[in-house]
Amino acid sequence: MGKVYIVGAGPGDPDLITVKGMKAIEKADVILYDRLVNKALLEYAKPNTRLIYCGKDPNGPSIPQAEINHLLVSLASKGHIVTRLKGGDPFLFGRGAEEAEVLADQNLPFEIVPGITSGIAAPAYAGIPVTHRDYSSSVAFVTGVNKSKTFKQEYWKHLARGPETLCIYMGVSRLPEISRLLIENGRAADTPVALVYQGTSEVQETAVGTLETIVEDAKHFKNPSMIIVGEVVRMNRKINWFQEFAQHQQLTEAALH
Repeated sequence: MGKVYIVGAGPGDPDLITVKGMKAIEKADVILYDRLVNKALLEYAKPNTRLIYCGKDPNGPSIPQAEINHLLVSLASKGHIVTRLKGGDPFLFGRGAEEAEVLADQNLPFEIVPGITSGIAAPAYAGIPVTHRDYSSSVAFVTGVNKSKTFKQEYWKHLARGPETLCIYMGVSRLPEISRLLIENGRAADTPVALVYQGTSEVQETAVGTLETIVEDAKHFKNPSMIIVGEVVRMNRKINWFQEFAQHQQLTEAALH
């Protein structure tokens, strides 16, 4: 009997994968990987490892989740070591729990390997802590595509008046509605907001504004981007370390050439 490792690959920077996650890549006979996984991680697989792309493309055809579940069961049942590689953390908006449930129903062995989620990593690389003693002692991780709840007033009333920091995944296309709903339900219009595009990667970009201005401030942003709402965003002005680091790297490389 084989085994499945459901692994969080972390955000864009491949160095942020865990040691246990890397070991799961190295031992795999088959790797099923998602769209946002940094492809550099696949270079650590064995030469004969089978690689299967399972990314969910919002603008194109994707492998249905039921087919992915079937692949995991079939491959593990045939004795393969399978690594299911997901961007971020597999249990945070990653469908990792659904896949684990299917494996459990079939009595197939599996392990969950947590990963660093972009909801923490992208803000951190933009100099934004999701909690801070002076600004926030609570944080909520929210999806912008939860069809059953996303744009119900009661849902946004809870978020507007509850957690001090909101980290919103997959919400860029609905940013105007999100900003409007938060303001309508009690969050101040001048609440700081940041968008971080492809956080922790070489092309990371950050836009900072308020609930009232962020739609215009980040009008050219697209997915994958994290939305961070709350007073913690003010820290970006002071500890935006990655942007300075990237600029230094560029200057160093230019000088060498």
